[in-house]
Amino acid sequence: MTVFLILIVLGLLGITVWQISKIFKLSQSKKSDVPTGVQDDRDNKIQAYIMMVFGIAFYAFMIYNFWEYSRFYPPTSASVEGVQIDRLFFITIVIIMIVQVITQALLVYYTFKYRGRKNRRATFIAENEKLEFAWTIIPVIVLACLIIYGLFTWSDIMNVEKSEDTLVIELYAYQFGWKARYSGADNTLGKANVRFIKGINTLGIDKSDPYGQDDKVTSVLHLPKGQKVLFKMRSQDVIHSAYFPHFRAQMNVLPGMVTQFAFTPSITTKEMRKSPYMRKKVNEINDIRQEKSKELVAEGDMPLDPYTFDYFLLCNKVCGTSHYNMQMKIIVETPEEFQKWIDEQPTFAESLKKS
Repeated sequence: MTVFLILIVLGLLGITVWQISKIFKLSQSKKSDVPTGVQDDRDNKIQAYIMMVFGIAFYAFMIYNFWEYSRFYPPTSASVEGVQIDRLFFITIVIIMIVQVITQALLVYYTFKYRGRKNRRATFIAENEKLEFAWTIIPVIVLACLIIYGLFTWSDIMNVEKSEDTLVIELYAYQFGWKARYSGADNTLGKANVRFIKGINTLGIDKSDPYGQDDKVTSVLHLPKGQKVLFKMRSQDVIHSAYFPHFRAQMNVLPGMVTQFAFTPSITTKEMRKSPYMRKKVNEINDIRQEKSKELVAEGDMPLDPYTFDYFLLCNKVCGTSHYNMQMKIIVETPEEFQKWIDEQPTFAESLKKS
């Protein structure tokens, strides 16, 4: 990439020198040699070829970027609904690229073919109803299809009916962290309000509500693979945003109201760690950390620990000074492992008795 940028700079420098030399020659010419200001066929031809070279360079640079930066693409979605979102993004990008390639190619081609020439006059067309209809109706149809498809995808994620098979979890956001509240054996979250926050009751669960007695509050989010999870979200202070990058899910968390969405985890943490993509990514990160550790040890500091992949819930709103560190570890596991873990967690009523 550095070599490519150097070549561009050298090329621009050469063009600058060439233009300066032309100005110098013009300043030394006789009055009869001074251009009239009207472009001739030679000038138009040069400009047309420059445009053609620019078009080729543009497409070469575009292909290079797709190839070079494809390593930054996210791995396969870890949720069932995320696959639909990825498909929607892919279809949108394909359509945009097709339109971009065709329109830019025609722009370069017509600039070259219909360059100004002596004794050629441009044809003026006041209107073309068929052409105007085509370039109006085609984008309308394409955009309408994309929007309708997107609405169906959005509906699958947002309009989730609570059932016995749906795991209900509350995500509670505060500056600067997250808490998760599982709905317990009755699969119903108890009432909560910030006015009830006191002592160990950091989420403000209503002690008088029987539905809240079996709720379980944790600082790590465990999710069972293959089971739909309905997230109910509250904020204690400012606007946050619950962002699950590997699950392709995000929703604003607002003070004073409850927002929600749902997804079904499809890849456990252990399975994602074993994927070729994640193995390569982890090795690259650890190579960088190893080099950094050598510098730290030389300076008398402790070396960095090896990196291990984990899912994380992040805040995607700039919510304050420690926003960058507002995250919660997510562990996706088999239903059996999840059930064993959730059975070990104390209920809200048990926590109150211990306190």
